[in-house]
Amino acid sequence: MFRYFESRIDPTAAPPPGDPPASLLAFYWYFTKQAKGVFAAFFVVSLVLALLETSVPYFIGQLVGLLAHTPREALIETAWPTLAMMLVVMLVIRPAVTLLHRLISNQAIVPPFNTLIRWQSHFHVARQSLGFFQNDFAGRIANRVMQAGPSVRETLVALIRSVLHIIFYGLGAVGLMLMQDWRLAMPMIIWVGFYLALLIFTIPRQRELSREASAKRSAVTGKVVDSYTNILTVKLFAKSDDEDRYVRDSMQELTDAFFAQQRMNTLFIFLLTALNALLLTGTGAVAVYLWQLGRVDIATLAMVLPLTSQIIAMSGWVAFEIQGIFENVGMVQESMLSISKPLTMQDEPDAKPLAMTEGEIRFNEVSFGYGRQDMPVIDDLTLVVRPGEKVGLVGRSGAGKSTLVSLLLRFHDAEQGTITIDGQDVRGVTQESLRGAISVVTQDTSLLHRSIRDNILYGRRGATEAMVAAAAEKAQAARFIAGLEDANGRTGYDAYVGERGVKLSGGQRQRIAIARVILKDAPILVLDEATAALDSEVEAAIQDNLADLMAGKTVIAIAHRLSTLQIMDRLVVLDQGRIVEEGTHEALIARGGLYAELWARQSGGFIVEPKRIGEPKQAAE
Repeated sequence: MFRYFESRIDPTAAPPPGDPPASLLAFYWYFTKQAKGVFAAFFVVSLVLALLETSVPYFIGQLVGLLAHTPREALIETAWPTLAMMLVVMLVIRPAVTLLHRLISNQAIVPPFNTLIRWQSHFHVARQSLGFFQNDFAGRIANRVMQAGPSVRETLVALIRSVLHIIFYGLGAVGLMLMQDWRLAMPMIIWVGFYLALLIFTIPRQRELSREASAKRSAVTGKVVDSYTNILTVKLFAKSDDEDRYVRDSMQELTDAFFAQQRMNTLFIFLLTALNALLLTGTGAVAVYLWQLGRVDIATLAMVLPLTSQIIAMSGWVAFEIQGIFENVGMVQESMLSISKPLTMQDEPDAKPLAMTEGEIRFNEVSFGYGRQDMPVIDDLTLVVRPGEKVGLVGRSGAGKSTLVSLLLRFHDAEQGTITIDGQDVRGVTQESLRGAISVVTQDTSLLHRSIRDNILYGRRGATEAMVAAAAEKAQAARFIAGLEDANGRTGYDAYVGERGVKLSGGQRQRIAIARVILKDAPILVLDEATAALDSEVEAAIQDNLADLMAGKTVIAIAHRLSTLQIMDRLVVLDQGRIVEEGTHEALIARGGLYAELWARQSGGFIVEPKRIGEPKQAAE
């Protein structure tokens, strides 16, 4: 039985086509339409349950009337059909409907629908551009994704479970009172008017306060995660007091926002309590007055007072639920700031997988300035990297070297010009196939908080254990991997590396990243300061393996340590986004230009001949 209801919604279903809408109602419908059958059933069952709830005070009144007007000895004989009907409703129908209501709510909606929203929100956000994540706190984005599921789900469930429940219950109660005497229903009708006015006054204000509190909570989460992520920097610079102040101020702002919420809540509860007291006393006074006039009997009083008491009890619950609805709406609106943003770097509608043939890369009159055309980072640059050629990019910091690689990987689109691989514009191929054809090792290597094996296998899923070990060996990583052990006792390739690989040194992280690239074995290789974090001995050993890795591949390498570019076929010198020099190391030194200036400033200025590790180093010309 449980399994049936739990399988009504697929919690990890693929999202509908298109971006999540930016308008609130459309955003709700985007997810709700995927489970509209379940919510329709929940609505019907909630309606039936509300009507059954009104039967309880009605049955009490009926029973009191029977006891008051039927002789004891004839009660069962004359009233057994009514008593049997009451028993069936109370012992069979009401529990069965309550169970069905809970099964739909707790099994069919709450867990799977919650997960569905979180999964599809994550699915969309994870496909945003690199700039999207660079412009916000990772913790805030994660908080918005995680809170969206419960907020959307609870809004819909509470709307059906509480608001519609009291509407139908109230209509049933007023109907029963009107059947006895219209004056009995007047206190209830007047109370409904004031109750609605109270909700109209407080709820919109509560929504705005909730939205502000949600934004403050996300900001606190983002700042706390930022501090934890950069805890080494915090400790190295002895900035604990500054970080405490940074987070404390945000938490104080969050507390103030909650205070504002609770002030409104306290005022609402006080006014509602006073209003409910007037309803109970007013209904009781009218009932007693009509009884004195002989217009109603004792059975009516026995029905009316429990009906009123239940309405009063429900009013607080429903008010709380309605406040929760608007609080959740506020959180949904805050979540939409991240989730509803359209994807900025999407594949073209007719994009095809990249067809690698030779590996030629061509930058043709490319310009790019991150939206600032007056300050281009890449300025009308044309460069051809021939198939199998190994090109080193050289230049001062900010010359545009890494930006050029980002454009090749299509983390950004060139603002002018084209970039092609084997004649195919990178904007016309799928991003997955483009990046699948390019291996990248960066200077700032971040590893996933998973095992060493999982991190290396990221290069090629399905690789054998022997392939993983061979890649680690070529990257000079096998020896230190064998000695690893994490806090949970996992060793070697099973050891976890910590968030972003913090349990490993910079050189160890770099070697794992190189092993990952070796395993990937893509036809185009990009090395962005790939050996900058390595000591000279390990770097020299890896250089030989990189030479093997680069064989038959098109290579673009960036390095400030110019000695690492010794095995490149050609060096391209950039300055202010333009190519100012090209040639071999020897030719550029002889030319005496920018490259020679950079080389002269290098510490030592030595070159180790490739494939001759261990021989005496020779001074550069």
